[in-house]
Amino acid sequence: MELWNSYRSYLQRRFGCAVYRIGVDGGFSCPNRDKDGHGGCSFCDGTGAVAVYHRKKESSFHHDSLYDDSVANSLLPRLDSIESQIERGREFLMRRYHAEGFSLYFQSFTNTYDSADNLRAIYDRALSTGTYKEFIVSTRPDVLPDDVVDLLASYASPEMDVWVELGLQSASDYTLRAIGRGHDSACYADAAARLHDKGIKVSTHIIIGLPGEGRDDFMRTVEMVNSVRSEGVKIHNLHVPGGTRMADEYLDGDFTISSEERYLDDAELVLRRLSPDTIIQRLVCETPMHRLIAPRVFPDKSLFLSRLRRQMEEHGTRQGDLYGCGEEDS
Repeated sequence: MELWNSYRSYLQRRFGCAVYRIGVDGGFSCPNRDKDGHGGCSFCDGTGAVAVYHRKKESSFHHDSLYDDSVANSLLPRLDSIESQIERGREFLMRRYHAEGFSLYFQSFTNTYDSADNLRAIYDRALSTGTYKEFIVSTRPDVLPDDVVDLLASYASPEMDVWVELGLQSASDYTLRAIGRGHDSACYADAAARLHDKGIKVSTHIIIGLPGEGRDDFMRTVEMVNSVRSEGVKIHNLHVPGGTRMADEYLDGDFTISSEERYLDDAELVLRRLSPDTIIQRLVCETPMHRLIAPRVFPDKSLFLSRLRRQMEEHGTRQGDLYGCGEEDS
């Protein structure tokens, strides 16, 4: 029996095959950034979470690379076309993972930040390149007008699920203001409700260890994820990329970063409090080390997950075993 409801296992159950995401940069920006590309959330380094196989200029870096500010402070060039990105992504995933099925994932920046007509043209162009199991759009909760929600819902079918990834990060409005998110927690809850009303699945991004937050704070974030019945969650330990406002604050000593041991305990507690039905799509942040100020000492994804499984096995814990319990029960 799995210790948590992993995304890989969910996809196998849902579609009967191994499914991998093709990440697409649709050329979007973000309403929380200035026109020249600066600003935004305090942890955003301006790369927009571009898929690793599109970072051609960064291919020589690895997990132990030193921080390189020439990479962290530049915007990656846009690829020539959506079609070429998809072709490159599909070839990479088939070669490396022998992928049998694909999800189309608009990943970079705010992928609903345009008119509904323009979004339809962009989405249609991408979806015309093949058959997909999932259509996934990553965005902000404050950039989901009703006509865009209706557009996204129009793509759902028995053969293809539609997901929207919403960046919540924290349920604390104080924290959201401090990190410059530009929306509050009520905006997230409203967006999740309107997406669910149209049959769209929701995946929520949260960050554990944000400046000024303790376990009570991120437990409230978990409670909000549970309350809106988010089908999936991406859990990130706090990373501090170079060239960001958060990096300046960290270097000034305004806050500290959790150790691996602390984050293992935190991740275990988050899993225990989440609904057992929630799909765990990520458990650790993977910012490339050459773009990272902190933490500098942290295992790679596979080693961290191995240690988390071992710890939970030793403790006899699993996802959801404290679901609905109060603080005194943990």
